[in-house]
Amino acid sequence: MATIGIIGAGKVGTAIARLAIAAGDEVLLVASPGAQYFEQIVALTVPGARAATLDEVADAAELTILAVPFGKVDTVPMNRFNGAVVVDASNHWEPVDGIPAILHGADAGLSSSELVQRLHPGVRLVKSLNHLGYHDMDTDGAPAGAANRRAVAVAGDHAAANATVAAFLDRIGFDAVDLGALAAGAVLQPGEQIFGRFVQREELAALALQEHEVAA
Repeated sequence: MATIGIIGAGKVGTAIARLAIAAGDEVLLVASPGAQYFEQIVALTVPGARAATLDEVADAAELTILAVPFGKVDTVPMNRFNGAVVVDASNHWEPVDGIPAILHGADAGLSSSELVQRLHPGVRLVKSLNHLGYHDMDTDGAPAGAANRRAVAVAGDHAAANATVAAFLDRIGFDAVDLGALAAGAVLQPGEQIFGRFVQREELAALALQEHEVAA
């Protein structure tokens, strides 16, 4: 059993929490500042999870998921997470997020996760879980070795952090495909072939390579 911290208690965060609890992990959920009745909401929507603070997650979690809207990632104080493995599960949705502050003056060639990494340089950031919907998380998990098991990508600049996230994905019901460096996670963003598509291990690896070659 591992302790998993999830920052963000929306549809994505709670879907991941349910998967982690089903896998036997302890889950600490963090809500937006000022959220009312959060403990009661957690008890109803994610039985078995515990409402927590950022400090509690920083102290206890072996893996933390950043599951807040992209437009709010710069509002999350992550200074206590230096050295920690953090999954960026966010996506930039311009109709929803507009042009958030994190994008002002940013290099247009950088992926959204590279921008998050620049914002929090001490975090061992891994891009993952962003390319499937919360409803897919609730339905598509399967036991290891299942013939039609869905694959989920990981991309990060620290091999050990990628391995930690890959082990978590396997535990919650998905085959992990390591794409390598964080920059490679650009192929997982909205508008790319992989985004929202049910793929298995071999197809995911092939599509990622194809998109990388096109971009190059």
